[in-house]
Amino acid sequence: MTHRNAYMTDELEAIYDQTVEFVANEVTPHADSWEEEGKVPRDVLAKMGALGMFALRVPEEHGGLGLGYLASATFSEALGSSTYAGFEATVLVHTDMSGPHLVNSGSPEQLATYLPGALAGTTIMAIGVTEPDAGSDVAGMRTKAVKDGDGWRINGTKTFITNGVYGDLVVVAARTDPDNRYGISMFLVPSGTEGFSVAKKLDKHGWRCSDTAELLLDNVWVPDSQLLGTPHRGFYETMRNFQNERMVLVGMGVGAAQKAIDVTLAYTQERKAFGGHLYDLGAIRQRMAMNQARLAAVRASMYHAAWMGDQGLDNVKAMSGVKAFGCEVVNQIMYDCVQFHGGMGYMRESSVERMYRDARILPIGGGATEVMLEEVAKRSYQG
Repeated sequence: MTHRNAYMTDELEAIYDQTVEFVANEVTPHADSWEEEGKVPRDVLAKMGALGMFALRVPEEHGGLGLGYLASATFSEALGSSTYAGFEATVLVHTDMSGPHLVNSGSPEQLATYLPGALAGTTIMAIGVTEPDAGSDVAGMRTKAVKDGDGWRINGTKTFITNGVYGDLVVVAARTDPDNRYGISMFLVPSGTEGFSVAKKLDKHGWRCSDTAELLLDNVWVPDSQLLGTPHRGFYETMRNFQNERMVLVGMGVGAAQKAIDVTLAYTQERKAFGGHLYDLGAIRQRMAMNQARLAAVRASMYHAAWMGDQGLDNVKAMSGVKAFGCEVVNQIMYDCVQFHGGMGYMRESSVERMYRDARILPIGGGATEVMLEEVAKRSYQG
């Protein structure tokens, strides 16, 4: 088997091919209606679960494949070929942003209760960290949990929560040590818990087929058995997964940008203009060639940072850099692809119009570009 890059194995290549085939058959032909409805059908997620797509990062002893960063990079890039980033976000929030908290920190009882459904795609997960006043600054959160008998009483608001409207289980971060800026704990809060509600279904610029919520926790009580991981260590547990979260956002962007380039090259080679085709114009050919070169650099940097993570190396600087650079590059590529489609690129019927809108969140979510650059700068200063 010919591998797409030096980090691929036969197993990873098979994951990529299976995922691309799945989205081509089960997602892309149907997702226009999902965009209108604002959600991905549960039967599609269950199909993915049945195919083992939600098991990549789960240890073998818990029924998964026990793979690492490179598997998530491969999976997210393949998902990106769907051209519907809202679908991709729905999946990746479940598998790579919220699911790892359960896998990494869950007790045997919690794993037995929730992991089978998460693997099967019948228990869809969300991560409740972001708040109206605390995004990239996780330590600034105001949601609080106080000890109450043999459980905890949680009050606060979470916003921009993907899978928050239709999901089944939210990993909620709350401040449990008021004297420590980083004294945060994580809790497993099932939808339907008394006092836990969707305050508002949010209307977004892009990612239209992902559901996004503002969540209200009004005097929510959960038993001690719903505390996830070590008390007051939730900030560090959140940080532990941040590199993976950043990576899959880049990955889905890489997959989408490659699809946008392919679609645009086909369009410019068919579109008649000035006695020939658009592709005959050197300005267009060369800009698209440069876009492909930039994307290749982002892809290679992402897989290298993923490989570092799998080797147990500190990849914060590398992954922060590729998140900052890569997501900006993806947006530049989408801009050019819309431009070279001309008026058609501005029409809702055009896939590049949707991908252009969907890509805009990438430099914001999972750590804004400016925050990522500070992460790089802090690790570059020799003073």
